[in-house]
Amino acid sequence: MTDNELDRKRASAARTFDVRRVIGGLFTVYGVIITLVGIFDGPDEIAKAEGVRINLWMGLAMLALGLLFLTWQWLRPADPPTPQNH
Repeated sequence: MTDNELDRKRASAARTFDVRRVIGGLFTVYGVIITLVGIFDGPDEIAKAEGVRINLWMGLAMLALGLLFLTWQWLRPADPPTPQNH
């Protein structure tokens, strides 16, 4: 295996296991789900929250946070680890 191939594999592994991708993905998925629940909340759920559509607002906030993490990961990708010679 050449050094160039090894460098590409390291960079790919660093991007794959970047924690920003995991956090961003989870917040985005949960944000979409909670936003949809908030859109279809009935009057009883809204009355429980004293007139605030809490599911909708929290879903949108989670969606924004997830997209922020994914954008951050896309704009500033993780650097591959440097090889350590023993």
